[in-house]
Amino acid sequence: MKIALAQFNPTVGDIAGNARKMAAMIDRAAEAGADLVAFGELSLLGYPPKDLLLKPQVIHDNLAALHELAGHCTRIAALVGYAGPNEEAVGRPLRNWVALLADGRIAAQYAKQLLPTYDVFDETRYFEPGEAVQVAEIAGHRVGLTICEDLWNLPGLPDGQRQLYHENPVAQLAEAGAELMINVSASPFVVGKHAFRRELFAAQARQHKLPILYVNQVGGNDELIFDGCSCAFDAGGELIAQAKDFEEDLLVVELWGRGPGAGGRGEKPTTSPLVHRPPTPDPQLPIFPVREGVASLHGALVLGLRDYCRKCGFGDVLIGLSGGVDSAVTAAVAVDALGASHVHGVSMPSRFNAGESLTDARKLAENLGMTFQVVPIESIHKAYETTMSPVFEAVRPGEPAGVAEENVQARIRGNILMALSNKCGYMVLSTGNKSELAVGYCTLYGDMSGGLAVISDVPKTMIYKLAHWFNRDREIIPDNTLRRAPSAELRPDQTDQDTLPEYDVLDAILERYIERCQSRFDIVAAGFDEAVVNDVIRMVDTNEYKRKQAAPGLKVTGRAFGFGRRMPIAQRYRPLGKGPIL
Repeated sequence: MKIALAQFNPTVGDIAGNARKMAAMIDRAAEAGADLVAFGELSLLGYPPKDLLLKPQVIHDNLAALHELAGHCTRIAALVGYAGPNEEAVGRPLRNWVALLADGRIAAQYAKQLLPTYDVFDETRYFEPGEAVQVAEIAGHRVGLTICEDLWNLPGLPDGQRQLYHENPVAQLAEAGAELMINVSASPFVVGKHAFRRELFAAQARQHKLPILYVNQVGGNDELIFDGCSCAFDAGGELIAQAKDFEEDLLVVELWGRGPGAGGRGEKPTTSPLVHRPPTPDPQLPIFPVREGVASLHGALVLGLRDYCRKCGFGDVLIGLSGGVDSAVTAAVAVDALGASHVHGVSMPSRFNAGESLTDARKLAENLGMTFQVVPIESIHKAYETTMSPVFEAVRPGEPAGVAEENVQARIRGNILMALSNKCGYMVLSTGNKSELAVGYCTLYGDMSGGLAVISDVPKTMIYKLAHWFNRDREIIPDNTLRRAPSAELRPDQTDQDTLPEYDVLDAILERYIERCQSRFDIVAAGFDEAVVNDVIRMVDTNEYKRKQAAPGLKVTGRAFGFGRRMPIAQRYRPLGKGPIL
């Protein structure tokens, strides 16, 4: 049996465009001799469709496209994800379905049973869970159908993760006589997640002694990035095929075994090493390498930025180049994503900027081949000072200049970038990193201005690793940028560490507090200075209001500042004790 895993990049809501791409991939799979082609979760709508699901016309249109696509499936069967009605009188009106299209019709369908509600997932807002498993007859074999989270409920999860659901669709399918299982998925990228997936899927295959084929969506949709990496495991849990990461792919897997016509229903198929990829006549390596660490982070950011621009209709981007590492890394990612001719840099020096900042910004632009302009802000800054000095003196008599005066410069720069954006139609990329955003070391309506925050989920220590990765073959980011102490340059001789702990300490505390949800007691017990921990936590908690007004940012860690993190702004929680009562 030949099964094609169609790893494609949908645009959320572009039902007609998604269906056209799927029809083309169905034809390619048929030409490769596949019996079945499988697409990702909610493939007609693109994942996540969010509140588009509340629009009845959207549901109507995706159902109409499903029936039209069924008419296209005359030579080959297809698994297609869609949103369809819940026919029961009670419960949410929709279910998350996958349909088996064959012989020009809908031959079978299955509704997702396990609906995630953690992090960025909110599926019970829209869907009623399915109530039964589905084993479909395809090319004489019994194929168990699952959707994304259905495959993630394994007792004894890797890394000690908690089992979230009572139901186990995979075990039910095995008991129902499935010969193999297919999982249609939309699993977002997080650094290191693919290794976890492989361990989980291999464990499921070994436990149930069944091959598992997994097809994942690829591409960026708003804050989420989908890395693809569709793959196949044999009944012993061995990886036998793996698609490319961060790009569309069509992976054809051939499974050999005795089906009902050659040995009886229920026989477990064995897997063949004959795994190949169309349409090239020469077989390629069936297991494509998956990028890891900094390389995977780069791939994700490039794909996320490229798709955000493409799907939102932006051809060019604009970046304020300070001479620092954050704007340099943002520019390097943008050039890789869009091409140098579509990336435009602006340096906006004031009297507090060191001369080497402008030199480094210019050198970066030359190294990348992007356009570069200099717009000095000194005269504008002086006009602000002249205007605001008497006002500040009236409300705070005798108070020396401080943060309010410093932030005027950042807001001037933000206004200049937005004016150029307005004039040229370029999208501004904000350049703040996760460490800064976490503690509020950023200026509302200043350096936070922009349409997309490319590195807002990348800690400062990882920014430096990414910068050195860009420089692995030649100097892209100026060496001086990497050697200088980071600084906002809003007052004489300023450095970030005037206000913040060293970044290696800060990032370690933030990772424990934000991603692991550890208390201040846990973090101090791990060896961090109590005063530093208390100060960092205070800054995180009191700057929630800033993050709520930030540009959307690309998610690359397990817990990003975005729609998956729902912390109150007006709150006064302080821990009362050192551990749980139970």
